[in-house]
Amino acid sequence: MLALADAVRRRHPDAALLALGTREGLESRLVPARGYELAVVPRVPLPRKPSRDMLALPGRLRAAVAAADEAIGRCGPGGADVVVGMGGYVAVPAYLAARRRGVPVVVHEQNARPGVANRLGARLTPHVATTFPGTPLRRAVRVGLPMSPAVAHLDRASLRAEGRAHFDLDPDRPTLLVTGGSLGAQRLNTVLESAWPDLAAAGVQVLHLTGAGKPVRTAEVAGGPVHRVLEYTDRMDLAYAAADAALCRAGAGMVCEVSAVGLPAAFVPLAIGNGEQRRNAAPVVEAGGGLLVADGDLDPAWLREHLVPVLTDPAALATMAAAAQASAVRDADERLADLVLAAAGRS
Repeated sequence: MLALADAVRRRHPDAALLALGTREGLESRLVPARGYELAVVPRVPLPRKPSRDMLALPGRLRAAVAAADEAIGRCGPGGADVVVGMGGYVAVPAYLAARRRGVPVVVHEQNARPGVANRLGARLTPHVATTFPGTPLRRAVRVGLPMSPAVAHLDRASLRAEGRAHFDLDPDRPTLLVTGGSLGAQRLNTVLESAWPDLAAAGVQVLHLTGAGKPVRTAEVAGGPVHRVLEYTDRMDLAYAAADAALCRAGAGMVCEVSAVGLPAAFVPLAIGNGEQRRNAAPVVEAGGGLLVADGDLDPAWLREHLVPVLTDPAALATMAAAAQASAVRDADERLADLVLAAAGRS
C-alpha cells in the first residue's frame, strides 16, 4: 500500500492520498511514520462458516461502511477519484462505500489464492490486479507486488561487503539468512537451533532474525562460523545483500522480495490457512529459483541434505539466483500506479 502511494506521489506530488486501516493493525504506526494520513475504519471480520458472528455482521458492516464513506468523501476537494483495496478487514467496507458513491475501485490481490474480501471486490470492478500468475479473479492482470524501490532494485553484489560488515559476519563464508518475517516463525527458529551444528560443520554462517520475544540458543566454536541472532533489523536490504540463500516462510512479500533481489530461498509455507503460501512460492520454485519444503518435513536432516549442498556450491547459487530474479516483477509499484491512475481518469 505504501509503495503504491509513493509511486503515485512521485508522479503527482500534490495528490491527496488517504489510507484506510484499523487501530489495531501495523498501519496505525507505519502509515503516519511514512507521512500519510490514516483514517480508521472498524474491523469487520467476515465469518467463513455459520456462527454467532453472522448475527452481528450486518450492524458491524453498516458502521464500517459509514466510516469508509466519510473518509472517501473528504479525500481531496471533491472526494476521492479512486479507491484501491488490497484485501483485509477494511477492504469490503471501502468497496461498498465506493460503489455507493460511484467511485471507481481497483482491487489488488497479493496472494496466489485470493481472500474473501477481494473475491467480493473483484465482482464490483473491471480493475483487478494480482501479484502472481494464475490467481483466480475475473478480468485480472498480473502487475506483481509493489515494494520499496530500495529492495526491488537492490544490487546485492555491490552491497555484499557492507552487509557482511554491518552484521559482523565473515566476508568470505557461505551465509544463510533465516527469517520468519517481522513476527518471526518459532518453527524455523526451533529447527535452525537443532541444525546449527551441521551448518557450522559445513562452514556455513547464519544471520538469524528470530522475531520479538523468540529467543534462540546458540553455541559457537572459536574460529568457526558465527550464528548471529537478532530479533529484528530495519536494514533488510543489507540482510539480503549479506546472504547467499534464505530459509523463510512464503508470504507474498517475502517471496517477491527474495525473488526481486535474486536471493535463492528454501520456502517453508505456513501450515495453517488456505494453502496460499505454497501457491505463492510455486512460480519461483518451478523456475528453479528456490526450494520448497512442507512445514512438517523441515528438520535438520532436510537442511543437511538439501540446503547445505546449495549453500556450499557457488555455481548452484548463481544459477538459482538468476532464475529467481528472472521470475520477479521489479516495477510492480509503477505498473499498479498506471492501473490506478487510469481508473481515476488521470493517466
